[in-house]
Amino acid sequence: MVVTAGVIGLGIMGGAMAQAMLARGICVVGFDPADAARERLRAAGGEPLPSVGDVVRAAPTIIVSVASSAALAATVDAIAGACAGEDDVKPIVIETSTLPLEDKQAALERLAAIGVTVLDCPISGTAVRLPERAWTIFVSGDPDACRQVDPLLAIFADNKPYVGTYGNGSRMKLAANHLVAIYNVAYGESMTFCRKMGLDPAQVLELFGPSPVLGTGVLRLRGKMMVAREYQPATMKVEVWQKDMQVIGDEAKAMGAPTPVFDACRMVYTSAMAQGLGGHDTASVCEVLGRMAGVPAPGIRT
Repeated sequence: MVVTAGVIGLGIMGGAMAQAMLARGICVVGFDPADAARERLRAAGGEPLPSVGDVVRAAPTIIVSVASSAALAATVDAIAGACAGEDDVKPIVIETSTLPLEDKQAALERLAAIGVTVLDCPISGTAVRLPERAWTIFVSGDPDACRQVDPLLAIFADNKPYVGTYGNGSRMKLAANHLVAIYNVAYGESMTFCRKMGLDPAQVLELFGPSPVLGTGVLRLRGKMMVAREYQPATMKVEVWQKDMQVIGDEAKAMGAPTPVFDACRMVYTSAMAQGLGGHDTASVCEVLGRMAGVPAPGIRT
């Protein structure tokens, strides 16, 4: 079992993983450019370090959770710099971010060239679902290395399938997010339809949520927000989700895969941004559709 682990990127997801490991007795060192993120790690009992290189030198296993391709490239540069020497210890890097496949591949090629093992293990789920063990981690890359880090990943999730060669993790995550994007809008549309028919939204959720045919985790999580018409605190902000939508759309276009339903949903998320809902949960697409239907607004703060 890993005794010391590093986390690079101590935002919502990276910070949640750091706290979960600390709760299991693992020594956690980490880096984030944001002072507040480093202080959260310190307050939780971890050790924030001054740089990515310091984390690499302190931990044999490193989780990377960053928000952009530029951040990943900078992280890879720093890891490569810390591992450039023949005598330097080469960590296993577990890359968990949702980013374009070409950027993930570039990270692999850069680090593999100096003997660093990189795994592609994106997470399907939000930070608030971690305590429920509701995450799915799509594990891909070198099979032996994946088996080696399995006990660490087991801290976060029971569902952590090995999906094959490096990059398949990201492909699975894009497919999952493609469905989530559609589900959010579909459930918002259905909830609006029910309201227009005079049905009680709470009863709709009570009946549909547990249904083996109609119910999904997305409905049970975001349906509650749609019923209450309260979208903060967000499990996933619309403004952050836009990045995932762009990655999915670009990959589908590159693959020549038609996505007419997904494309129709993108307009609804864009409208949410235009209506000042960028900082709200993606469930707020229900309000975009409600406004289109003339459902009285609940006075949401934007």
